[in-house]
Amino acid sequence: MKTAEFDYTLPPELIAQTPIEPRDASRLMVVDRRVGAIAHRHFYDLPEFLRAGDLLVFNESRVIPARLYAHKPTGGQGVILLLRPRTAASWGGLVGGRRV
Repeated sequence: MKTAEFDYTLPPELIAQTPIEPRDASRLMVVDRRVGAIAHRHFYDLPEFLRAGDLLVFNESRVIPARLYAHKPTGGQGVILLLRPRTAASWGGLVGGRRV
C-alpha cells in the first residue's frame, strides 16, 4: 500500500475553521460493518450505537497554529505542523507534502 492511495481533494470551504455550536451537533458517520451500510448522523446520536463493554477513547489534544511552509530544491512544496515542544531545541510535529 502506498500513502498516495490516501490522497484526495478537500475543498477549503469544507474545512471547519471553528467548532460547531452546540458541540454535539457535529456530524457522525456510522458504518455498519455487517452489511457495509453507511449512515450520516449527529454526535448526539452516539448513545444509540454503544453497547455494554464498548470502549470510548477521548482525544483532548490541541493543535497550536504553527505551520512552516517549505520549498524543496526540486520545486516541490511541503508543510510542517509543529505540535508540541519535546525539548528546548526540538519539536514533535507532522510533515506533509505531495510525496511525504
